[in-house]
Amino acid sequence: MKIVLLESLSVNNDVLHSYVTDLQSKGHTFEAFERTDDSKVLISQAKDADVLILANMPLKGEVIRACKNLKFIDIAFTGVDHVDIEAAKEMEIAVSNASGYSNDSVAEWTLGMMLTLLRNVPQVDKRAREGKTKAGLVGNLLKGKTIGIVGTGAIGMTTARLCSAFGCKIIAYNGFSHKQNTDLITYLPLKEMLEQSDIVALHCPLTDKSRNLINKEAISYMKSSAILINAARGGVVNSKDLADALNEGRIRAAGIDVFENEPPLDVNHPLLHSKNTIVTPHIAFATEESMEKRAQIVFDNLKNWIEGRQINKIC
Repeated sequence: MKIVLLESLSVNNDVLHSYVTDLQSKGHTFEAFERTDDSKVLISQAKDADVLILANMPLKGEVIRACKNLKFIDIAFTGVDHVDIEAAKEMEIAVSNASGYSNDSVAEWTLGMMLTLLRNVPQVDKRAREGKTKAGLVGNLLKGKTIGIVGTGAIGMTTARLCSAFGCKIIAYNGFSHKQNTDLITYLPLKEMLEQSDIVALHCPLTDKSRNLINKEAISYMKSSAILINAARGGVVNSKDLADALNEGRIRAAGIDVFENEPPLDVNHPLLHSKNTIVTPHIAFATEESMEKRAQIVFDNLKNWIEGRQINKIC
């Protein structure tokens, strides 16, 4: 069986080599390529593959349909909206993801962003470097704040538990499913959740229900002192509406790790120039520990699929 890795899994060569050696010992071939967004190049690399492995690079339908031997797409990522799943279904290609590899990494990034924004770290760092004081920049505690979570899957639940340990009240949006209240979380409609939240953390997948969920109207329900954290998908937020709200002081601050497309970003993107905004280039998931866990899940997916037991199934 020909297995093709289309982009780096961000693990050291020894870790990758151990997985590849095991596959080769069982008669499979393995090729690895550098990431590219050029569909023609991708087709030339993937056209004879039985299995494709990729992380968060886009995989369009035209590439999938050109791979006549393709039987399995192994996605080293939790979200799968960058892969044309409908094309995979059409071609009867199995797809699995790496759900769960970055729960702790994303939740810790979210918590770190909350603390950084509450304590005005970028501003006081600048002040210190300029030989100035904290005057006018006294921060706030996380303790006692109400945290609104949109998306209470594994990552959202990990964030909820971390925030609860800091003494926060946890509420969540009830629009994606019919989850019942627990001792940890109270579920509310979007308007009520936004009105009550001191910090809103986004951890939902990008779907028809979540696309553009945080727009001008939704932001209008938020407190002027509120902070928005997006560790979900860029398309969940209307970037211009959020940038306008930040620039006009209608909400306090934002921490953004995801955008409508993967970095590098257009330097004119509105959230790169909005007030009180910290941006990172989609790194919340990226720790050494999570990358190693991701590789393990990906190759476990492959091993199980080869043996006829598909796990982490998308289709």
